[in-house]
Amino acid sequence: MSLRGLLHCSGLLLSVCSPVLLCAQFQEPTKDELQMTSDPKAPGASAVYLYREDVTDQGNSTRTYYERVKILTEKGKDLATTRWEYAPESEKIATVEGRTIHADGTIVPLTDKGSDLIDYKTKGYQLNTLTVTLPSAEVGSILEYRIRIKFGVYATPDPTWMIQQSYFIHKAHYSFKTANAFYVPGWVARMAVDAKVVADKYGLFTLDINDVPALPDEDWMPPLNTVRWRVSFFYTQYKTNAEFWKEVGKNWGNIVHDLVNPSGGLKKAAAEIVAPGDTDRQKAQKIYAAVMNFENTSFTREKSKVERKKEKIKDISTIEDVWKQKRGDSDDIAVLYVALCRAAGLKADPMVVVNRSTALFDESVLSARQMEDFIAIVQLDGKEVYLDPGEKMCPFGTLHWKHTLATGFRLVDKTGVIAHTPSAEYTGSIVKRMGEITIDENGGVTGLVRFILTGQTGLQWRQAALQNDQDEVKKQFNESMRDEVPDGVQVDFDHFVGLDDPTSNLMAIVKVSGSLGAATGKHFFLPAYFFESHAKHPFVAQDKRITPVDVRYPKSDIDDVTYKLPPGYTVETLPERSNLSWPDHALLKTGAVQKEDTVEVARSLAYNFTILDPKDYGSLHDFYGKVASADQQQIVLTRKPVTSGN
Repeated sequence: MSLRGLLHCSGLLLSVCSPVLLCAQFQEPTKDELQMTSDPKAPGASAVYLYREDVTDQGNSTRTYYERVKILTEKGKDLATTRWEYAPESEKIATVEGRTIHADGTIVPLTDKGSDLIDYKTKGYQLNTLTVTLPSAEVGSILEYRIRIKFGVYATPDPTWMIQQSYFIHKAHYSFKTANAFYVPGWVARMAVDAKVVADKYGLFTLDINDVPALPDEDWMPPLNTVRWRVSFFYTQYKTNAEFWKEVGKNWGNIVHDLVNPSGGLKKAAAEIVAPGDTDRQKAQKIYAAVMNFENTSFTREKSKVERKKEKIKDISTIEDVWKQKRGDSDDIAVLYVALCRAAGLKADPMVVVNRSTALFDESVLSARQMEDFIAIVQLDGKEVYLDPGEKMCPFGTLHWKHTLATGFRLVDKTGVIAHTPSAEYTGSIVKRMGEITIDENGGVTGLVRFILTGQTGLQWRQAALQNDQDEVKKQFNESMRDEVPDGVQVDFDHFVGLDDPTSNLMAIVKVSGSLGAATGKHFFLPAYFFESHAKHPFVAQDKRITPVDVRYPKSDIDDVTYKLPPGYTVETLPERSNLSWPDHALLKTGAVQKEDTVEVARSLAYNFTILDPKDYGSLHDFYGKVASADQQQIVLTRKPVTSGN
């Protein structure tokens, strides 16, 4: 069973799911192109596209990509390697051609057809990646290649033209020839220039565009679908967006209503989970704990056909099958949870939302495929509680951040209506770092740090542990700390406490070693804030902002570090207390206290926003500039005078 497939079908039921197109031939480079060493239209760029072409012909079931790239720096050589994802059951790579042209005009043809590897495979679906590297790429080279994809009959998807790329584009051509000129698609164009899609009477759509700027490259950008220039095609019989979404929601609601209508088997299952005297909250929590113990195949390797046969695992075709087999993907488990809640007499609704880690809802794109993930909404104590039973290790009462501030269909009676999930609160995600650091007279340090992780950060590492082995998790955790500690200090993740219990705080134990601080004469200088002295503060270097700021979720960072001072030194200067506020958005508080031969330093930074408009960036920039300045303070130690003997 695929709930995502059912959802997509509900959209397709409301949609209507030829001149010969010529693709560009390889072009002889001009003298100026060969001699180009920089590009005034893209100052500092490591490469530029001289030309791009994207041609879709549904009549011939093909899509062809053609590109010419000029390499300007060493980094630009990365473009010599291209990767193409495709599903071999419905499409194949028909043609791969390419060549490298050196600055002196020498041509090196592509002879290696690349590597074709399986990325993902389940019963009925496989995803491959073809990786091709053009030969002999060097600074000054022109890279030129063409890839042609052949689809099954009537299986060529409507294209989305990704106008912007990571590098500046001098000239580009896009075309889409429909399979039937009588069924004319609609399209949405998102471009910041006056370039028009041209349609002829034969069902041919074209766009020619020049001087396309590179994609923005800013810290904490929202999903690219909100900022990228693109043109999306879709078929619809409806005249307005509102009419489309109303009818799609009605169709989706009819399907999902039947899915969550509990069968006799699920009513019996619910009675086994809950007790007659349980409150509604206790019922919801018990059912949640039960489905959380299932095998969630979105977080595990899908078993092969041989393994399934050996273990006598049957295909899942109904929600009751998910219960019987105690397994299913994230959507299966989320919908089962709603059905069990209803079977237990609770008021519970399913909702399918856009995954905010990859996209934000775009009402003008008439496709229900935007909505990917199921969540649950349960009425408890007179309030709506949003739950994520399909997210393994997600605590009861918490949504994964990618499902907060998200838009989707919520089931109301038998209809899906457009609804929105709430934002998260900064108090729901806290990272507390508590350290005890001992310093010797030479600046050598030893110590232990405990990371206490609640909310989204704890969920992140619990899910990482599900999908990776211990060595990989250790490597990832060490890498996450590398830019947070002072130069000369090494941190080594040791183990987690509470990893398998999402109802508790997750604790990470980290060992500290190396050297810290600098001695000059009689003084010794220590970074006041152990985890911030080497941190890369966001939003400080950049004065202006083009795109919105998306920090994923609000959170609070709390540090409490105790330095045990080296023998023979006293404290001369402590960092000044800070109490910085950006009203209704963020707050920084710091302080330090000396106790005999120790100094305890505390720091708390909380921000309670998720997505900010570029017009608010000035305030964000100013606040984080003050934070960066406060974090650079030092503790100054003075060597005690040596008392001479009589």
